[in-house]
Amino acid sequence: MHESRGFKILRVVILAFLAIFTATPLYVMLSTSVKPLSDVRKEFSWIPVNFTIQPFIDMWSTVRLADYFINSFIVASVASTLSVLIALVAGYATSRFVFKGRNVFSGAILSTQMIPGILFLLPLFLIFVNIDKALGFELFYQTRFGLIIVFMTFTLPFSIYMFANYLNGIPKDLDEAARVDGCGILATLFKVIVPTAIPGIVAVWVYSFMQAWGEILFASQLTDNNTATLAIGLQNYATQVDVYWNQIMAASLTVSVPIVLGFMLLQKYFVAGLTAGSVK
Repeated sequence: MHESRGFKILRVVILAFLAIFTATPLYVMLSTSVKPLSDVRKEFSWIPVNFTIQPFIDMWSTVRLADYFINSFIVASVASTLSVLIALVAGYATSRFVFKGRNVFSGAILSTQMIPGILFLLPLFLIFVNIDKALGFELFYQTRFGLIIVFMTFTLPFSIYMFANYLNGIPKDLDEAARVDGCGILATLFKVIVPTAIPGIVAVWVYSFMQAWGEILFASQLTDNNTATLAIGLQNYATQVDVYWNQIMAASLTVSVPIVLGFMLLQKYFVAGLTAGSVK
């Protein structure tokens, strides 16, 4: 397909605008993170006058940033892994087997995405508190385990939908060949289907991880200072006395680095997993 000169110019202009629109906030964060707090309070300047890396050092002692990072990583990793395991089995069943109510099940999964998450906040809070009260110890409320259950639950429906669509693109001949060789349903799934579905698994895992990593609504109400995640912990840089803007920016950049690097390393699998299920 031949592109006209006007279309090429328009494409370059749009891409340049999007690049500037995306890069400008990142540059502001970076420039603010290398300024003393006294300079941040002054009129904004694009180029730091008094360059310093002290905010990157002080951010670890001002708040318990390392603890918040560990909490976020554990909760997001475990929740996304459990979501993948459960969604893989459910997606395989939806893709491969014809059973009564399959269409209703698929529709119900998608319909849950239309319900605002805030409607579940109070019921979950009451359920967790009452269960812990009955048990006599904290199992769900203000614990990592409770937050893992919440995040896994909310990423599970769309994960099942993604897996079902992705597995529809894998030939059923592989299942039949595995059964001829004596494999059962689970053996067929984990020994034959899973190795060919790695891009889809990575895509679902990355989706679930990113959803759990940046969640703030449930984390703000179902955790305490010991189990708070990064999204909540970063708020502690704002005190009644002052707001450490330079440390907030430094901490935000620091905790984003491993996520960005991980996404870049898994990008090819993520893109392949998202697109493969849509092509038949």
